Amino acid sequence: MEKNLIDIIAKSGIVGAGGAGFPTHVKMNAKAEYVIINGAECEPLLRVDQQLMAVETKKILDALKLCMEAVGADKGVIALKGHYEAAINSFNQLLGEYEGISLHLLPNFYPAGDEQITVYEVTGRIVPEGGIPLQCGVIVSNVETMLNIYNAYFEDKPVTDSYVTFAGEVKNHITLKLPLGMTVKEALDLAGGVTVNGPYVVINGGPMMGKHVALDSKITKTTKGLIVLPEDHPLIQDVKLPIPKMLHMAKAACCHCSMCSEVCPRHLIGHRIEPNKTIRFASYGSLCDGSDTPMIAFLCSECRLCQYACIMNLQPWKVNHELKGIMAKQGIKSTLHNQPESVHPMREYKRFPIKKLIARLGLTKYNVAAPLTELTTEIDHVSIPVGQHIGAPAVPCVSVGDTVAKGDVIAQPAEGKLGACIHASISGTVKAIADGCISIEK
Repeated sequence: MEKNLIDIIAKSGIVGAGGAGFPTHVKMNAKAEYVIINGAECEPLLRVDQQLMAVETKKILDALKLCMEAVGADKGVIALKGHYEAAINSFNQLLGEYEGISLHLLPNFYPAGDEQITVYEVTGRIVPEGGIPLQCGVIVSNVETMLNIYNAYFEDKPVTDSYVTFAGEVKNHITLKLPLGMTVKEALDLAGGVTVNGPYVVINGGPMMGKHVALDSKITKTTKGLIVLPEDHPLIQDVKLPIPKMLHMAKAACCHCSMCSEVCPRHLIGHRIEPNKTIRFASYGSLCDGSDTPMIAFLCSECRLCQYACIMNLQPWKVNHELKGIMAKQGIKSTLHNQPESVHPMREYKRFPIKKLIARLGLTKYNVAAPLTELTTEIDHVSIPVGQHIGAPAVPCVSVGDTVAKGDVIAQPAEGKLGACIHASISGTVKAIADGCISIEK
């Protein structure tokens, strides 16, 4: 009997590994002209995708071919940065065996991995405001997501682990494959521990869009990096800056130079967002152009680039975040769905170089290799969150005292709700089901 890829993806608990965790079986249940693997590794310091592309090349290509067939696409594109030489060489050795698949080499700018930016770079098509790539005939998927699809389809392995880069103030800058449900503290210990003296902060994800997390938070399907920085590092202080203080700074310090809008990635692809107008709204309660609506905040991806283009270090992205929250509480939804006719005519010259960004962030000394390393420590306990994806948390289908093997289903999507299956990441006994987690011990 022929395998059904969409069913296999759903049963294997595969979600977008490089972003917010959208269930992949929903994304792939569509028709498209292109399937693009997003191998740009958007955030500074992260190393997972470029290494997986170099090491698991054939599996990634096989998974891409499967997805192309499933969605009816005749074009498969691997979008990766031009300096990922090991990955490029590995792909070039095999591409001749895969009809319809090609590489697209991206310049080293931020945020090349924003899927809307990737779509334009590869196809020349512009995703509408508030839209998704499928509206352009494109499906975009992460490198590790593709590897998970291969493992599920060809090896009957569900998602039980995640690849994580350790960066910043850690003893060993490495990339490890970790079982889901480990704590951040346990993971950092595997990298030799923290090297900073005094208080520190851990960022789950990249330095630009990652979240500050507690040491007892868990490794999930979307954890791609753990970055340790001293608490007094400027990047940490920037994120912690309170909104009222930022608004006061905006009123006093903004010189309306518009540099924030000059580099805004979504503005440069023709979307009607202009961060300098966000600051005007914060300062004057008006956009100063005949409109008093904060609706443009919905078009902000919160990539934070506006802040690092600002000579006064103001934070339009934070104002947009606040405005979106206020409007959500009031039940206001975006009405901005314009289809741009063209991108900014100078866009090519306004893309923000990664090396320049890393320097602005004060992270140059941490921009080092983090080689993929085999995990040699046996993990004997995990506490696996049932909400590792966009949608409703999965519902436990095991009980305390049950014996489970690695890969067994332990939670399933709620009936009629968007979600993903959760699987045991180690073999053992279910010890507790509480606080949104299922705890397993060997």
